[in-house]
Amino acid sequence: MEASTIVTAVRREVADDRAAASLEVAAHVWLLDLAAQAADQLNAQLPAGHVEVRLSGRDPELVYVADAEPEPVPAGDDNDARITLRLPESLKAKVEQWAADDGVSVNTWLVRTVARGNSSRSRAAGRRLTGYGRG
Repeated sequence: MEASTIVTAVRREVADDRAAASLEVAAHVWLLDLAAQAADQLNAQLPAGHVEVRLSGRDPELVYVADAEPEPVPAGDDNDARITLRLPESLKAKVEQWAADDGVSVNTWLVRTVARGNSSRSRAAGRRLTGYGRG
């Protein structure tokens, strides 16, 4: 995504240099926010992995990041360990929905999520900005 092309076009449309400089900064912020919104929408649709917004200079890039493969269950593990987990009803409903969306049982979904070490869905809930900036 080349933000500089769009920002330059906006600058050409404004005759006043002070207004153009102000709009240039605002346009970069708007484009970055638009990229973040696009990443959030894509993350909500991805069954695995996530999309991050990264800055290359002043241009935002959408980058797909695959989830790390869960470590295989060690040989000889009898899968008979049990745990009691108490969840608020609202979270239980979300877990059931996420499992249904993935086409697996709640138990299978929980085992996969714990084996991964974290949930890709939890990243979609908040905004994370990574990269370097220039002032």
